[in-house]
Amino acid sequence: MRAIYINGKVYTGELPLVEAFVQEDGRFLYAGDNGGALEFKAEGTEVVDLAGRFVCAGFNDSHMHLLNFGYSLRAADLSRHTGSLEEVLEEMRRFGEAEKLSDGSWLRGRGWNQDYFEGERRFPNRYDLDRISTARPVCIVRACGHACVVNSRALEMIGVTAGTPQPEGGRFDVDEGGEPLGIFRENAMDLVYNRIPAPGREELKDMIRSACRQLNRYGITSSQTDDLLAFPNVPWQETLAAYRELEEAGELTVRVYEQSQFSSLKELERFVQAGYTTGWGSDRFRIGPLKMLGDGSLGSRTAYLSEPYSDAPDTRGIPIYTRDQFREMIGYAHDHGMQAAIHAIGDGILDDVLAVYREVLERNPRADHRHGVVHCQITRPDQLKAFRELSLNAYVQPIFLDYDIRIVNRRVGEKRALSSYNFKTLLDMGVHVSGGSDCPVELPDVMEGIQCAVTRRTVKDHLGPYLPEQAMTVREAIDSFTAAGAWASFDEERKGRIRPGMLADFVVLERDPFETAPQELGSVNVLAAFVDGACVYHR
Repeated sequence: MRAIYINGKVYTGELPLVEAFVQEDGRFLYAGDNGGALEFKAEGTEVVDLAGRFVCAGFNDSHMHLLNFGYSLRAADLSRHTGSLEEVLEEMRRFGEAEKLSDGSWLRGRGWNQDYFEGERRFPNRYDLDRISTARPVCIVRACGHACVVNSRALEMIGVTAGTPQPEGGRFDVDEGGEPLGIFRENAMDLVYNRIPAPGREELKDMIRSACRQLNRYGITSSQTDDLLAFPNVPWQETLAAYRELEEAGELTVRVYEQSQFSSLKELERFVQAGYTTGWGSDRFRIGPLKMLGDGSLGSRTAYLSEPYSDAPDTRGIPIYTRDQFREMIGYAHDHGMQAAIHAIGDGILDDVLAVYREVLERNPRADHRHGVVHCQITRPDQLKAFRELSLNAYVQPIFLDYDIRIVNRRVGEKRALSSYNFKTLLDMGVHVSGGSDCPVELPDVMEGIQCAVTRRTVKDHLGPYLPEQAMTVREAIDSFTAAGAWASFDEERKGRIRPGMLADFVVLERDPFETAPQELGSVNVLAAFVDGACVYHR
């Protein structure tokens, strides 16, 4: 069905704004003035008066965890109750009572951050969680997703004791006597997650549905998401099957580009030999790059730095893979036509990732590989230049500034901080910079992400600015969540702009971001979101 939209403020990907566009059968036919749009009117054509509202291409979150987001919606939301350790514990008690969990089921929460605690800013431990329950297993995941804490009952079920060896690529904390404290970091978290009952396929589908509904509310029509290791005890084949069944049933309201995470060469080989590689799939679900988790997070001090943490000189963080492991997995993906997108927050792990990319591309040149680095937080000037030299995509999360502004100078020192979160420098070098949220680490609120990109300040209390010379313009910020995201998935000729022939994915905002005070961009409401011209959310 043809629909004409008039009297709007329409950002096509170019300036100035136009006032109208036309879509039919999921594609844009026209973008321009009202008169030109109305020439497309025929019998049965719907004419929609936008009444001055702003429209742009649908938002594309270039890195998140959609399935894990759906899973987090079933846990206590501790991000709203993280002012103190006591507040965290009280919310967990309240949630447990309200949910009326069956005997033996796990009590879960996610979103606490010790840096927001009043008083002592320390990690919770098993003894704190024992105050919630000693009979039921309890697990709370830090906001970053790179550390979790369990109670004594969970430790018993897991079987971790003073004699348990530390896992490769992770660790669990112990006290002076060697007894585990219930704190698990990076790969050690799998010791916990493998004991939490695995969801079945219908549960997976319900989580995906719930997450997609929430994404649509934020104007997100495309998601580049890391899901295949969301549950270590769920085979990746099950996750793929859940997505394909939802797509076939017409229930997938977000276009999904799967950042396919694997932790071993053997599983990656099985995946590729089964016929999966970048571009495989269909309209709503496609395979994207190999995803690898190189290190942890800055907040938990598991991001791997080239030099010790300024506020913890006894550690550089945790490297999850060696350079040799990167070499074999990235090399295999590259040689079999896959993209690669590697999580690197610390400059130490980034050294390894960049070195391997350089080796692989020198050995087997590919002109349009679109490999990239996810997060790009702690970086040095020489590493920023390497992005341009190697034609890498930078998957950045401007919303991280909302928290990291508060800690980055303490964690890494002022010198290293000066060349970190250098998104504008990358843009000016000609690097493709695509925006994302890393949801559920942060909410997938694109407008708040745009605000942080433009202001370089925290969202609510406007602390900062942090390196104001690295601020994006409003146009650059919107493009990072539209056209740049489309480029990262080889979709720049299909979506990301409002142009004839492109997919009719678009979002309607209540106000024009170009005319909104920068510190108010995050408060601009999404009124509607459309995929293939069909409304998937209306406020």
